[in-house]
Amino acid sequence: MGRVEGKVALITGGARGLGEATGRLLAKEGAVVVLTDVLDEEGTTLAEDIVAKGGHATYLHQDVTDEAAWAEIMSTIMGAHGRIDIVVNNAGIVDDANVEDTTLEGWRRVNSINSEAVFLGTREAIKVMKAQDPKGGSIVNISSIAGLVGIDNLAAYNASKGAVRLFTKSAALHVAKSGYNIRVNSVHPSYTWTPMVQQLGDNTGDRDEFYKALAAVHPLGRPGIPEDVAWGILYLASDESTWVTGSELVIDGGITAA
Repeated sequence: MGRVEGKVALITGGARGLGEATGRLLAKEGAVVVLTDVLDEEGTTLAEDIVAKGGHATYLHQDVTDEAAWAEIMSTIMGAHGRIDIVVNNAGIVDDANVEDTTLEGWRRVNSINSEAVFLGTREAIKVMKAQDPKGGSIVNISSIAGLVGIDNLAAYNASKGAVRLFTKSAALHVAKSGYNIRVNSVHPSYTWTPMVQQLGDNTGDRDEFYKALAAVHPLGRPGIPEDVAWGILYLASDESTWVTGSELVIDGGITAA
C-alpha cells in the first residue's frame, strides 16, 4: 500500500480494460485518480466504485483526439488538485484489418486515437509538470507488442503503436536534457483479455477458441489479464522508477522472446 500515495494521476481510456485496472490499482496504492473516457456511464460507475472502496477517483468526459479538450482537462485537474504527477496515455482502439483491407478512414481513426492523442497527452502533461512546484512527474504511454513486431492483420494498429514507442523515446530525451524532472516510458503488452481483445475474438466467430489459441502461443500459457499490465504501469508511475526513462516495458507472457 502507498506506492503512489498522494500523487495525482490522469488515466485516459479509464472506463474499462487496462484503464480500469490501472485506475483501481493506483487508487488502492494511494493516488488521487482522474479517469477520462467517452464511455461516460461506465467511467462514472467505476469512479463511484473506487470511492466506495475507500479510494479517491473522479471521472471526466474526454475525446483524446480533441486538442482543445486536453487543455481543458488539464486546467480542470489543476484547479481541483493543484498538480498532476502521473499521466497514463492509455486510450486506444483496434482495426482488425491487413494492409490491403485497411481503409484510409480506418487508418486515420486508429492513428488519431492511438498515436496522435499520445502526443497531445504527453505534450500537455509536460507543460503542466515542468511548471508545477515541485516540478516533475511520470508519463506512461501504452504501446503494445505491436509496437515491436509485425502482426499481419493489424496494419494501422502496428503503425500507431510503433509510433508511440519511438515518440516516447524522443520525448524522454527532451525532458531529461531540459532538466524538467519528468520521466516518459512506454508499456508493451501482448494480447490482454480486455474488451478490445475480446472483440478480436468475436471477429473470428468463436471467442473461446480464440482464447485457447492465444493461450497456446504465449510461453506462459495464457493471454494477459489487465492487472498484469497495471502492475507494470504502477512501477513506472511510482518513485521506485526514478532512474527509468525512455524505456519500453514489455509485459507479454514471453511471446516476443522466441
